[in-house]
Amino acid sequence: MDFSPAVSSPRLLLRRFISTIYCIFEIAFSKLTYWTTGACKGTNSFVAGDKLDQNKDQNPTIPTSVNYHFTRKCNYRCGFCFHTAKTSFVLPLEEAKTGLKLLKESGMEKINFSGGEPFLHNKGEFVGKLVQYCKQDLQLPSVSIVSNGSMIKEEWFQKYGIYLDILAISCDSFDEATNQLIGRTQGRKSHLDNLFKICSWCKEYKVALKINSVINIFNYDEDMTQQINLINPVRWKVFQCLLIDGENAGETALREAERFVISDQQFQEFLDRHSSVSCLVPESNEKMRNSYLILDEYMRFLDCREGRKDPSKSILDVGVKEAIRFSGFDEKMFLKRGGNHKHESILLEFADQKCSQEAHGDSGPAAEIYSSGGGICP
Repeated sequence: MDFSPAVSSPRLLLRRFISTIYCIFEIAFSKLTYWTTGACKGTNSFVAGDKLDQNKDQNPTIPTSVNYHFTRKCNYRCGFCFHTAKTSFVLPLEEAKTGLKLLKESGMEKINFSGGEPFLHNKGEFVGKLVQYCKQDLQLPSVSIVSNGSMIKEEWFQKYGIYLDILAISCDSFDEATNQLIGRTQGRKSHLDNLFKICSWCKEYKVALKINSVINIFNYDEDMTQQINLINPVRWKVFQCLLIDGENAGETALREAERFVISDQQFQEFLDRHSSVSCLVPESNEKMRNSYLILDEYMRFLDCREGRKDPSKSILDVGVKEAIRFSGFDEKMFLKRGGNHKHESILLEFADQKCSQEAHGDSGPAAEIYSSGGGICP
């Protein structure tokens, strides 16, 4: 319906009058609130936001456990990867050490090195020196690495194994054809053969072994119970395939992970199928998204709350306390998923006992699994 100016003008004036009265009431109410909750009680706070900022400064997030993705380069092409090779930058070693020292001084107790592929840069020497520095100089209780395992040599264990507490190897399937579909492969190399070799080296050099698996459309119906039980890692982390805008989803992404995504129900089916595996630790999208403190290659915290990775300023430029304010870290979820290093220390103690008790050898059913395409640590 079309109103004439004679009809619409009184209505407009009435709306303005009501709006003005509302604004006057709102201002009066805010003044009353200020005098009753602020000035009359002797406080120095002028607005609620100031109080929130002060509380945040008084109770800053302590970076107990940090994941440092010091490189984005990788020799694999996993289709769901959510930390892709958008840059080839790697900090100089001494600058990386400086940042790690700042983190230790701010309360870091656990460091996990990841990528990309950590062993790709300088053939593993870079990550080896960082591991040595964190254990020998900073004396961190827990030092770990996540790797695809393809670049690790026994010589690395001989040189740096003594400084490493935990090595996590990514393995999404015990079927080579499935690994090919996912992209967890390089040329004709067998991902599983590398896994089995590393498994035996971890036992020999007293490094606790973890397995990380990303559950996606190509492996959610697989049964890995027998192989995981025989490998017997201290932990089997099972992640639901996650989309991150700008990494594996969206116009600027280097990956297209939408075709790998599974539903919550499919993820639960996988978990139910493996409910008998005692070392399984499930991490749904909800648990994973904001419960990790992630540092990128520039030592910037990455905030994933909006479904993408928004970087803070580098801790090398503004310090840990200032940078971590923009991390989006969900400490409650971190504790809920068992991320505190004390839980991991129990696993380490268990692994150490296991290493001292188990004998070497690959006979019996273990050898049978290995020869049929699965694998077992000797």
